[in-house]
Amino acid sequence: MAKVRPIKPGEVVSKKKEGFPDAVFEAFNELLAEKYDGDSAWFEQKEVVARMVKKGLKRNAIFDKGWLDIEEVYESAGWKVSYDKPGYNESYEENFTFKKK
Repeated sequence: MAKVRPIKPGEVVSKKKEGFPDAVFEAFNELLAEKYDGDSAWFEQKEVVARMVKKGLKRNAIFDKGWLDIEEVYESAGWKVSYDKPGYNESYEENFTFKKK
C-alpha cells in the first residue's frame, strides 16, 4: 500500500516552489534587483513575462501552469507581494509590487 499522506499547510509553499522552473525566479529576481528602491519594487507583468520567454519558457506555459502566481513563495521569503489588474471599466497593465515585510 502507498504511503502518500495529505500535504500540511506549512508544506504548501515549498511544494509550490518546486513546481516553478528556475527561469521564473531568475526573471522576478532580476526585476526586483533592478527596480527595488530601498522600500519597494514595482513592475508590469509583461516585463516579467518577456524575461521568462527570453530565458526559454513558452508564453502559453507561463499562464497555463500558473508560473506568475508567485506571491506565496516570495512572501515566505520576506516580501509583501501585491498583484494588481484592471477592473471592468479600467485599462492599465497588470503589475506586481514587492515591499519588505
